[in-house]
Amino acid sequence: MQSAAIRNKKSAKPSTLNHYASVFFKEKSPIMSSFKCLCIGLIATLLFPEVLLFGQIPVEAWPMKTPVIHDTVKVTANIPYGSNPQNLLNIMEPKDPNREVRPGVLLIHGGGWIGGSRDWVAEHVALRYVEKGFVCVNVEYRLAATATAPAAVEDVLLAVHWFVKNARKYHVDPHRIVITGDSAGGHLALMAGMTPKSAGLGPQTRVRAIVNFFGITDVSDQLSPPNLRDYTVQWVPEQSGREEIARRVSPLTYIGKDVPAVLTVHGTADPSVPYPHAVRLTEGLNQAGAYAVLITIPGGGHGFPKKQTDEIYDRFVWPFLGSLGILKISGPPIKIPPPTTADMMNCTPLKLCNFAY
Repeated sequence: MQSAAIRNKKSAKPSTLNHYASVFFKEKSPIMSSFKCLCIGLIATLLFPEVLLFGQIPVEAWPMKTPVIHDTVKVTANIPYGSNPQNLLNIMEPKDPNREVRPGVLLIHGGGWIGGSRDWVAEHVALRYVEKGFVCVNVEYRLAATATAPAAVEDVLLAVHWFVKNARKYHVDPHRIVITGDSAGGHLALMAGMTPKSAGLGPQTRVRAIVNFFGITDVSDQLSPPNLRDYTVQWVPEQSGREEIARRVSPLTYIGKDVPAVLTVHGTADPSVPYPHAVRLTEGLNQAGAYAVLITIPGGGHGFPKKQTDEIYDRFVWPFLGSLGILKISGPPIKIPPPTTADMMNCTPLKLCNFAY
């Protein structure tokens, strides 16, 4: 069976961590290429610690600036969706006078539950969807300094409930709604789409799909070595019942056959969220009878070059949403095929492989 692959062109100008790593490493031999992959996380941490939080935002966009929104996009800002001051959202939609019913996407920013804002993702993520005809709801939520876990989860559950309830008002088909985010935003996207009412964290609202870029799936894993992360400790600090809280806010807890379709994109050299988080989620969902696809980026860190991110959307995200009837695409629907064992074994740092377990 043919594997899905994206090959980086050597002529392309490097634009993220690979640019800085290339000062020290050359990709002329498999040994040096592998050594480079192992060192990217350390280089990122020392030179650009923000990479651990910025996710899909390309390095060339640092330092963060006010987002540039096209004149073709209508923005309705600071709509409350809950009772907390941080429970605000922006709606971004095409100014196209055509009032046909559109697909919708709920976008959740990353930042390790301790930082970030909806402005981070307005230009580099939200606009991708608006340009495809989506109405985008860009969400703010409570960070750890205001309220620790499970507050952020409670907020995004309220946000997706608000969106589905108000979908018709904004000409959105409530049956064609996607939730997406990266890093902590990917975690919250999974929680917003997978958490049942019985968890006691908020209302359960059905959506069609989740697009998860390197989200945390096992919070407990990041509360102790070897994968201890300071941002997770800040979000789930020492307290009575800490492990139970971590379990309640972990997507792995809610694996089942009735969850939305899930597309996960994750790099094998991610220095912030270990790659096995994605593997365990995808394996568990497929074993439970759900539909889940994992796009593995060999050697990929916590975010990818803009050129590669563009290709990931064009070759995988949009076809995935098209195959579910969420996005109208030209030609017959494209199903992302599961790879053979040989496909998995042949993945290299120059190839993007689709792992569908």
